Amino acid sequence: MPEMIEAPEGGHHEELPFMLPVAFTLSVLAVLVSIATLMGHRASTELLVAQTKVADQWAMYQAKNIRLRQMQVAADLFATVMPADKEKAAALEKKYKEEAERYEKEKDDAGEQSKETEAERDLAAKRENRYDAGEVILEIALIICSLTLLTKKKDSGLREGR
Repeated sequence: MPEMIEAPEGGHHEELPFMLPVAFTLSVLAVLVSIATLMGHRASTELLVAQTKVADQWAMYQAKNIRLRQMQVAADLFATVMPADKEKAAALEKKYKEEAERYEKEKDDAGEQSKETEAERDLAAKRENRYDAGEVILEIALIICSLTLLTKKKDSGLREGR
């Protein structure tokens, strides 16, 4: 038959009211650490996703800028070269100037989107830092509570002459 744990007698009985709240606090802190850890990991994932989006959007901005310059060069080329068919050259010059204007607008839009995503990324970074700090603080509290329980147990053993 398994041994039953009996309630302490005599001087040990006074220690139970102290140990029970500390043990309960340890349990609550352990749950909070688990939650903070989970939220911290999710915030880290959000940060990585946001950083990837920022990089993608700045790459889009650069691509639009390159295309803009290509269209401007093409338009300038048709404006300066003496083609055999002047009407066709004028139409192509107009087409490339319109394309250049479109890329100018799209480039500006891509830049604005990149800045917005950078703000989202920065918010995710702040959130991640807060969860990490909360996790550390809760883990320190767990350690302090554990030490409190261990110290109380050691103290009681010393008082009894063990």
